[in-house]
Amino acid sequence: MPALPPEFAAAADRTACRLAIRAGSKSFFAAGQLLPGDVREAAYGLYAFCRLSDDLVDDAEDPAERRRAVVRLETRIGQAYAGHPADAPADRAFSEIVATYAIPEALPRALIEGFAWDAESRRYADLGALHAYAARVAGSVGAMMALVMGTRTPDALARACDLGAAMQLTNIARDVGEDARMGRLYLPLDWMRAAGLDPDAFLADPRPSPALAGVVARLLAEAERLYARAEAGISALPGGCRPSIRAASLIYAEIGLVVAAHGYDSVRHRARVKTPRKFALIARAIRTPEGALGLGAPPLPEAAFLIEAVARESSLPMRQRPALRPWWHVSGRVVHVLDLIERMREREAFGRSAPS
Repeated sequence: MPALPPEFAAAADRTACRLAIRAGSKSFFAAGQLLPGDVREAAYGLYAFCRLSDDLVDDAEDPAERRRAVVRLETRIGQAYAGHPADAPADRAFSEIVATYAIPEALPRALIEGFAWDAESRRYADLGALHAYAARVAGSVGAMMALVMGTRTPDALARACDLGAAMQLTNIARDVGEDARMGRLYLPLDWMRAAGLDPDAFLADPRPSPALAGVVARLLAEAERLYARAEAGISALPGGCRPSIRAASLIYAEIGLVVAAHGYDSVRHRARVKTPRKFALIARAIRTPEGALGLGAPPLPEAAFLIEAVARESSLPMRQRPALRPWWHVSGRVVHVLDLIERMREREAFGRSAPS
């Protein structure tokens, strides 16, 4: 069978990425419908590669296989940046995206380093160590998304990393019990010990307790601080991109409120935001007034290397992209998103490492 012309092959790869996200991460797929078309397609391609990478490590059956998966991913990133991606739609789309949007190779490599930490079941001595992990598995994705949206200033990238870290801390707070039953522990060890909790004893027999609830509440308070800092960065994005990112921020922050409503017991309960509440938060995201207070706040020290990597990137011109549609054209997409969420409710997979 003759090969497809390049433009048709690229379109087929983008379609494959879109379908993979629709099947594997329905909330992300639905939220992505709020983005302008060019950004939406790039976001799906980028997230498809990130999700594929996460799944390859997570699905490995033993530590040795997980380490081999990490090595294979590092090789695939190198191939994508060399312009010779692996023969898979997500790899080809990823190679096109990183070239088009001048994404430094250090960013996806940081993501894979975070997956390597997962592969070794690393624990985190304190909040700074946990922030270093969150910077890799979520801040890197936030920074790459900002670049896809055409935002490259250090201040805006710092806030994108804040948002990624906040979402990751929310994931951790929500999934304490689920992670523990898989032999994983992400809570800061010094916080646990200060609360009178023995990390090894908790992993051996995960149980809710007032002490554990206090640690989870403390982690969510840190996430809230980062969500507040990230808001200024959302205001710095192109207008057509703001509703989707703000909606994602509000919905993830709401997960923390649901955890709180369960008494910070995320051992016996897994927090979910119900569909009607998602509708309300999406509407709120569209109506929220803009504000850039805090845009110039310093980045998290643990995420600074991501911003420096972008600053070091040579100033090669990005491929020409179509102009983004103004924000007021988002209303028609919102109706479509609400319909998607309604049809997809309660069918989302439980994946944790990449924000879904």
